[in-house]
Amino acid sequence: MRKILVVGAGQSGLQIALGLQSNGYEVTLMSNRTADEIRNGRVMSTQCMFHTALQHERDLQLNFWESQAPKIEGLGASVAAPGSWSEGPAARAIDWLGHLDGYAQSVDQRVKMAGWMETFAQRGGQLVIHGAAVSDLDYFARTYDLVLVAAGKGELVSMFARDPERSPYSEPQRALAVAYVHGMGPRPEHPESEAVRCNLVPGVGELFVMPTLTTSGRADILFLEGIPGGPLDVFNGVKDPVEHLSLTLELMEKFVPWEHARATKVELTDAGGVLSGRYAPTVRNPVGRLPGGGLVLGVADVVVANDPITGQGSNSASKCAASYLASILEHGDKEFDEAWMRGTFERYWDTAQHVTKWTNAMLAPPPEHILNLIGAAGQLQPVADRFANGFNDPADFENYFYEPEKTGAYLASVA
Repeated sequence: MRKILVVGAGQSGLQIALGLQSNGYEVTLMSNRTADEIRNGRVMSTQCMFHTALQHERDLQLNFWESQAPKIEGLGASVAAPGSWSEGPAARAIDWLGHLDGYAQSVDQRVKMAGWMETFAQRGGQLVIHGAAVSDLDYFARTYDLVLVAAGKGELVSMFARDPERSPYSEPQRALAVAYVHGMGPRPEHPESEAVRCNLVPGVGELFVMPTLTTSGRADILFLEGIPGGPLDVFNGVKDPVEHLSLTLELMEKFVPWEHARATKVELTDAGGVLSGRYAPTVRNPVGRLPGGGLVLGVADVVVANDPITGQGSNSASKCAASYLASILEHGDKEFDEAWMRGTFERYWDTAQHVTKWTNAMLAPPPEHILNLIGAAGQLQPVADRFANGFNDPADFENYFYEPEKTGAYLASVA
């Protein structure tokens, strides 16, 4: 029986561990926190997952919360009129809702990761609660057939060198602030359906609002992305959760008053329901070389970390896990050498490159043809629907998004 060590108990690490376990592998999972510590801790992300990523969970029969989590059937965009907030609350220049072909869902990772970790242990998996260091991996690389590093923060990431050709940004492009709330009112335009709302404020940043299932039931996530140094970049040093929410609502009232209007009665889901920080989007070399000469393979955001502006983090983690799982199963009893590791990553990169390209494009000031495209979605429902479904399959943006000629031809064909 092949022995595999998975370091890190997030979306990708747990999905791979459970997938390997169900295929008869001897799997050890290493986490720096227990299931209870995760469940009672701070929120970790916004994790809105679209159809393809959710299907990977269904394929492994890990969709434990699908019947409870809100079914997100649409994705809408609003754009504030440039400069309209200088005299008072911002005004909306663009507003539309695209329909998703398959629904999306968000399950608080505190719920999912704790539940999956307990399932892994109940099914006989070896669960080790220990924050792994490079020196630990040096030993484990000699005792396991394969070591996968799926812990996207901390010392272990430093083993994987940045790939400058695939990483155009060396600094964070957004300051991030998240609040989980109860009491959000419905959107007057579509009160009957659940949707993710993307609000773009040119030159300032973005606000995303999405329904989720959290530890206390259905909730909404308020997620601000501020251009560094701008008016939304004010959460550094804010430690009090109540102050964090108050600041979020103040900024919403000025920059996205149409969202603030339904947030006047919100309260935090719990004291751990806020998060803030920033990081530079980075693609890294997938193979880590240990001091003793052993090799480890980086997983998900260890090797491809995108800004959350396009909501792809947990989707990419699920797709990476599915791709790596297939590569491991197909490899049989052969050695997991460096060539296999690099080939396994490149197979995943075939998908991930489209996410990285699209996300990096959305971080930059939008060129005129993209503004035209987003504007046209307000008049042409097929454009809104196609844009919304790009969140599930970002490869489609190659066909009409990046080049003015392709955008023009597409809009002409729809109109």
